[in-house]
Amino acid sequence: MDPEPVPMTKARAVFALGLVGLLTGPLVGGVIPATLALLLARQSARQAYAAGGYLTGSAWIRRGRQLAWAGLVLAATALVVALIAGLLHLVAAPGGQDFAPGTD
Repeated sequence: MDPEPVPMTKARAVFALGLVGLLTGPLVGGVIPATLALLLARQSARQAYAAGGYLTGSAWIRRGRQLAWAGLVLAATALVVALIAGLLHLVAAPGGQDFAPGTD
């Protein structure tokens, strides 16, 4: 007798962490949940493969992995934009002392 297929509990956690990573990605705080989602996705995908089809939820894992990668891309984009804005602000600021003409 074969066991009945059961839903994988980690699959929904991967999806939830990926979603949180996507939503908080532009704030750069999404790096942590997105990374956790990717690590958990790898572990749960291995378990699903080892179960031989008796664990369901691979679609949730796939969607969570995609959301996590999107969150990481948004976080990297936010860092690059902040870096460029900081550099432009630094370049626009007057540098050094401005002495009056004829001052030694």
